[in-house]
Amino acid sequence: MKILITKNMKCKGFTLLELLVVIGIIGVLVALATVAYSSAQVGGRNARRKQDLVAIQNALELYYSENGFKYPIDSSCQAAAANMKSSWPVDPNTETDYILRAGSCDDGTEYCICANLEPTGVATSGNSGADCAWTTGKTHYCIGNLQ
Repeated sequence: MKILITKNMKCKGFTLLELLVVIGIIGVLVALATVAYSSAQVGGRNARRKQDLVAIQNALELYYSENGFKYPIDSSCQAAAANMKSSWPVDPNTETDYILRAGSCDDGTEYCICANLEPTGVATSGNSGADCAWTTGKTHYCIGNLQ
């Protein structure tokens, strides 16, 4: 009888090596999921930046057609915010306003607004009209006046 109990005890449970292998596999899967989630967040923020700039462009073009064919004359172009369904959009990562190129919204004839896409330094192109582009390396997504 004593031999049977000892024999049955050896068959129960997992060995330390088996447990370590399973823990290692789970760790690798968690690391892969974290990287995929992080890149999905970056892609989501970039998509929001592009959609925000298109919304700003639409608001500025509507302002242009409603106000004697002139764009707003202020330091941030935000006079056109009344033509938006929601508040003036900001960068989803930094919560700051999008970048205005020098000379934008100064005289009512043009604007150029840009967003720095993630990861920084990656070349991109924009939805630009007229002559609106980031001058160094095309690292920003820019929108410009269509008129």
